[in-house]
Amino acid sequence: MDRYKCTICGHVYDPDIGERLQNLPAGIAFENLPPDWQCPVCCACKDDFRKV
Repeated sequence: MDRYKCTICGHVYDPDIGERLQNLPAGIAFENLPPDWQCPVCCACKDDFRKV
């Protein structure tokens, strides 16, 4: 699965790891995150992330 990086703070969402800051388990593709999901570090919106 693809990783996505926040263009504001540089945080990387890696679906192989999940998001422990938000209690999201591994295996959730970025595309399957809710539309209102936000960066756990800077609260940027999902649209501020780019595939890396």
